Amino acid sequence: MFATALIVFRESLEAALFIGIVAAATQGLVGRSRWLGAGVAAGAFGAIVLAALAGQMSGWLDGLGQDIVNIGVLSVALAMLLWHCIWVATHTREMVADARMLGQSVQGGQRRPWALVVAVALAVLREGAETVLFVSGALTGGGPVSPGAVALAGLGGLAGGVLLGAVLYAGLARIPTRHVFSVTNVLIALLAGSLASQLARALAQAGFIEAWTQPLWDSSHLLAPDSALGTLLHAFVGYDAQPSGAQLMAYLGVLLLIVAGTRLLKHGPRTGPAVPHAAA
Repeated sequence: MFATALIVFRESLEAALFIGIVAAATQGLVGRSRWLGAGVAAGAFGAIVLAALAGQMSGWLDGLGQDIVNIGVLSVALAMLLWHCIWVATHTREMVADARMLGQSVQGGQRRPWALVVAVALAVLREGAETVLFVSGALTGGGPVSPGAVALAGLGGLAGGVLLGAVLYAGLARIPTRHVFSVTNVLIALLAGSLASQLARALAQAGFIEAWTQPLWDSSHLLAPDSALGTLLHAFVGYDAQPSGAQLMAYLGVLLLIVAGTRLLKHGPRTGPAVPHAAA
């Protein structure tokens, strides 16, 4: 359940920071709370609808084979995690500037207050959509889980993200946001490696890959995967007692891709306007 709490925490924190920046830039605007509240409500409603549709779609796709469904969910979740780790981590300043400029333009009269509703709704909806996909991918192939435990972990992550976002932008803490996101980026990178390993295993089980599918070792006698420590390590770093060569290559390959992509974007030229995004 750690993966669920981490993902929900990260996504809710991003949404909370975006809303906080916009709110700070529109202080004194008549009806500000009403406009922001409407945006949050609209985005949350859209995320709930998306979650419901995702559950129905998984049921519709069961006729194509559970392995195909698992592979599709894992692939989408992994792609979004990679984008999250590489793109978002290297464009935090631009995204913060975009949110601040939006608030200032509404405050100065260059934009109508409806722009706040639309921007906040899209931010909340986007983070909610990513949460649905990430959680679905993290739970796919992870064995039987309790819906109550998933809900509890999600609520804990949501509360933590919203609380930390409020504290940071209320000036009650001096924790630079870059440090907060540096820690969560490392954890999410490890989660991406875990998803890549699960995807390689799912592809092997479905018969799509045959090379390097034999277990490299068996450490279950040293650390059982269903033990408390084994479960914890699986949540943190994707521990598998019997990993195949394909799983290990997928895990390490994703980590190398994240490191290389992040360095390339950080040191590469920046051209063109920043794409509007929920602030990190």
